[in-house]
Amino acid sequence: MKKRWGISESLSEEQQLLKKEITLKIKCPDLIAELLIRKGISDLDEIEKFFNPRLEDTFDSFLFKDMEKAVDKIIKVIQDKKRITIYGDYDVDGTTSTSLLYLGLKKLNAVVDYYIPHRMIDGYGLSLIGIDQLVENGTKLIISVDCGINAIEEIEQINKLGVDIIVTDHHNPKDVLPDAYAIINPKINGCGYPFKDLAGVGVAYKLLMAVYRKLNVDSDEFVDKYVDLVALGTIADIVSLTGENRIFASVGLERLVKKQNIGLNALINIAGLSHKELNSSDIVFGIAPRINAAGRMGSALRAVELMVAVNEARSVELAQIIERENSLRQQIDQKTFQEACEIIEKKYKDLDETSCIIVTSDDWHPGVIGIVASKLVEKYYRPTIMISFKDGIGSGSGRSISGFDLFEALSSVEEYLETFGGHKYAAGLSILIEYIDVVENRLNKFVKEHITKEQLIPPLKIENKLELYEINEHLLEWLNKFAPFGPGNMRPTFYTEDVMIVGFPYNVGKNHLKLKVMKDGCTLDLIGFNLGDFLPFLKKGLLIVIAYSLEFNTWQGRTTIQGKLKDIHFAEKN
Repeated sequence: MKKRWGISESLSEEQQLLKKEITLKIKCPDLIAELLIRKGISDLDEIEKFFNPRLEDTFDSFLFKDMEKAVDKIIKVIQDKKRITIYGDYDVDGTTSTSLLYLGLKKLNAVVDYYIPHRMIDGYGLSLIGIDQLVENGTKLIISVDCGINAIEEIEQINKLGVDIIVTDHHNPKDVLPDAYAIINPKINGCGYPFKDLAGVGVAYKLLMAVYRKLNVDSDEFVDKYVDLVALGTIADIVSLTGENRIFASVGLERLVKKQNIGLNALINIAGLSHKELNSSDIVFGIAPRINAAGRMGSALRAVELMVAVNEARSVELAQIIERENSLRQQIDQKTFQEACEIIEKKYKDLDETSCIIVTSDDWHPGVIGIVASKLVEKYYRPTIMISFKDGIGSGSGRSISGFDLFEALSSVEEYLETFGGHKYAAGLSILIEYIDVVENRLNKFVKEHITKEQLIPPLKIENKLELYEINEHLLEWLNKFAPFGPGNMRPTFYTEDVMIVGFPYNVGKNHLKLKVMKDGCTLDLIGFNLGDFLPFLKKGLLIVIAYSLEFNTWQGRTTIQGKLKDIHFAEKN
């Protein structure tokens, strides 16, 4: 698919002087200083904080609206020995949030348990079925994590049952907030917390840290103890890896490497990642899909049980169950993706004139449609909603493209939806079958009016022009200091003009392109994931322009520099 290259503007004269100053002071390559300036980081103290993230540099938890009130309530319930239930969502963000608060409060000798709704039985978010069960079990305080911000009716019912609820969430609130005892969400109006992009697990962690601080147990050991779970949930939820999220991800990945959570350790082993230093890609593609599989194919309670486990044998057993569920999920994913593509090709005759994609079926597993919707966005690059119907009620999952707010689009048809929630780029919904046509028509109209033709071409942000002779291990080591990489802090992409293809390009795996290029006597091996369609147009000796990122690649004990190909332009002189 054609991409829209956006090459960063050259530095101003003032910035060029600043670049020289940074290069001299921290003894880094010019390119590194330029990348720092583009991120708005030029002060030596800021550079130090960026390259060495520390939990001490996060904001005060008590800046959250309602935090003092929530903390006092939790402490009183703990002291009165009354039951607290952590009510979490069934994805990685929700299960890590649940595990973190459960372990953290248990450390304070709280009477605490947890509840994760079943995707097929309870549906998304707070469920009245689940709440009735909690009341029967004697719960006096519910703490929701990664859900609850728009559960108006459910929280009204909780209040009637004489149970208090503290909502911790990071999803976008609607105009009316639920009548909860306290709401901890950086996105609500009047919340003074400076960093708005926390994942649900980040919000839960800030609550736990506030409780610890109020009880004067906020030692380094306690503060650091659960940050591996924060990193896992934050990276998996694909939130912006900037600010506090980058701190949590960086510090938490270091703790994950120490393998002190025996459940996660069992999962890391079964994923084949135990012999390497974990990075954000390992979480997104290796660990997160397995944890999600528990909630998608069975019960997410298994994922929480794994993360709070204290018995090694049980951890291994749970990891094996989750691995089998993940294998099944992959098979169903593939079948669903193929079916969805066939529907799209028949339904949308001219994709150039299609602004959004909405596909439905009575046969799709509701647990996989979110993943498949992401794959469809990757293939067709249109805001996409998949809906699985059963007994006249549809469960839907939507994914968006860069710059388009899917939550806002769904808000425009809210009157026809049973429920909906989420954020700018990912959302869930439920809908009665009789409203599907009107919702589809109105959404199509809304998207056409609020999206440009340019937005429907995938953007490719390119930082700098780079020559192959500038690439070496020293540069790579400096580039890796920008990790962990993710949204808002992507691995930098460069371009090189007029490189010549040497040898014969070929495809590997599922449509991945392998080739070697040369310029000025220097060569670079490249792999382009899902770029195999270029192969018929490439031949030995051809001059091309490449856009790529750089990384170390270790294979059979040998580490080399590899380019990860993002796109190819054909040189004009060809």
